[in-house]
Parts: sequence; structure tokens; C-alpha cells
Amino acid sequence: MTPRGWILFAAVSVVWGVPYMFIKIAVDDDLSPGFVAWSRVALAALVLLPIAWRSGALRGLPLRWLTAFALFEITIPFPLIAFGEQRVSSSLAAILIAAVPLVVAFLALRFDKGEQPTRSRFVGMLIGLGGVVALVGIDIGGQGSELVGAAAVLTATFGYATGPLIVKRHLSGADPLGPVAGALGIASIMLLPFAIGGRPTETPTDEALASVAVLGLICTAFAFLIFFRLIAEIGPSRATIITYVNPVVALALGVAILNEQVTTGAVAGLLLILAGSWLSTDGRVPPGLVAVATRVGRRRRPARAPAASPTELRA
Repeated sequence: MTPRGWILFAAVSVVWGVPYMFIKIAVDDDLSPGFVAWSRVALAALVLLPIAWRSGALRGLPLRWLTAFALFEITIPFPLIAFGEQRVSSSLAAILIAAVPLVVAFLALRFDKGEQPTRSRFVGMLIGLGGVVALVGIDIGGQGSELVGAAAVLTATFGYATGPLIVKRHLSGADPLGPVAGALGIASIMLLPFAIGGRPTETPTDEALASVAVLGLICTAFAFLIFFRLIAEIGPSRATIITYVNPVVALALGVAILNEQVTTGAVAGLLLILAGSWLSTDGRVPPGLVAVATRVGRRRRPARAPAASPTELRA
């Protein structure tokens, strides 16, 4: 992989690993989960929609499935994660979200006929499930508030897992910038009632406002744009490995900046969830993410001579 590819890979891994920390800062400063989610989505939509409109990426998108994608991928999980982080640490939330590929594998067995079950996939599912049990059992135990928070974050994983399946079956033929920008616009409308109902009664702190700005502009809008460049640079297969790197980044940031504790349950849960997710997807990224990435790669990568350049090589 080229130096440019490594830089882009590191950038995307960090940018999509930091949202949990900024969500935690925002909700700890008394911003409601609904307001945080809407603010993040609305800011990102303001940035990406004009770009998608000018490029023509919004033309011909199926509104029904775009709305479904917005609901499951953004409207449901974003406020749930913020709600959960009112009760659990950002590190714990990130580790639980690492179970998304595991949930994708479970759902694919029922809704994606092309995903045939194998022995390694079932073993991976059991290992990953054991990681969730270890994490919740050791780190949370019988603490009611934290159990509610963990349950909210785990529920969000089902939304994140459903989104890629919708993309694979109904949106993978489009330039990904179109569905992403369109879904952000739709989700901002869906989340508006929650933002109004949970609007701040007092002026938010500078830290809270800065966190919301970073979430919307950097962790959502900018992240998608550099992710597209990453795919064009190193190809879809390696680019989507960030799915397994982000939780590690989030855990490190939570410990280093928010002074969160690394417990035995956190370490055991993270390792088991990542190992189980890897096995349950046959040692690859979840279906749907590959479909999105492949489409971006085809549209973004210019025509090349027969001799392969470094950016086309596969490790």
C-alpha cells in the first residue's frame, strides 16, 4: 500500500473512531440524545447534499429504500448510541458497536440467500456472543442504569447491521455519495421532532457545541468524503477493514482523554467480539459494505494501462 494509502487509512480509522468520545462529551454537558443526533446529521447533510446535487448523484434513487436506509442506518442508531452513552462509557459503547459485523452475519442468514452458513461462521457467532456476554456481565453486572445504556447501544447495532443489507440489495447500483447525502437529508427531517423536544433550555457549553460541530462536519461529512478517496486509492477490500479498527481507536481515546478505565471485561469483550465478527463474516467485512465500496472504487478509479500500478495491488 502506498504512503498516501496508509495516511488515508489512518485518517478514516481515527475519524470514525472518535465519534463516541465527542458524543460522550455532548451528552455529559446535558445535550439530549435527540438533539445531538439531529445536529450531527443536519450539519453533515448541509455539507454533502450540495456536493451530491452538483455531481448528479441524487438522480434516480429509490425513495422507498433510501428512506428505509436513513431510518435504520441513521435515525434509529444515532440517538440510541447517544442515549446509551448517558449511562455507559464511550469505550464500552464503541466495543458494543464492534458487534455490528456479527449482527450482519446473523441477519444475512435469514435475509441474504447468498450468505450460506458455514461451520466457521457459526463458531464466530458463538465467540462474538460470548464477547458481548463477557463485556456486559463483567463490566456492568447488575447495575440497572448501565444495563439500559448497553441495551440501547446493542439495539443500535441492529440498525447498523440492517443498513448494509438494504444497500446491497437496493442501493448498491448508485454512486454512494447520493444515498449517503440523501439519507442524511431524510434522517435530519425524521430526527427534527426529537431535536425540538430535547432542545437545550440553557446555552450549551463551548465543549458541547464544539463536540456537535466535530460530529457533524468531521466525523460524518468529512469522513465519508475521505473514505471515498481511500477506496479509490487502495481498493474496496482493504479499505473496509476500518470496520475492525475503529473500536480500538475509540477505546484508546476514551482511556487517554476521558480517563475511562480499561477493565478485564472490556479487553476480553473487545477481543472476543472482534474475533467472532471476523470469523462470522468468513474473515472479511460484512456484506453490503463491500457492495458500497466496490461501487465507489469503480466510479472513482480512473482507467489504467494493463500494467498494474501500486494502488491496484492487493496484499
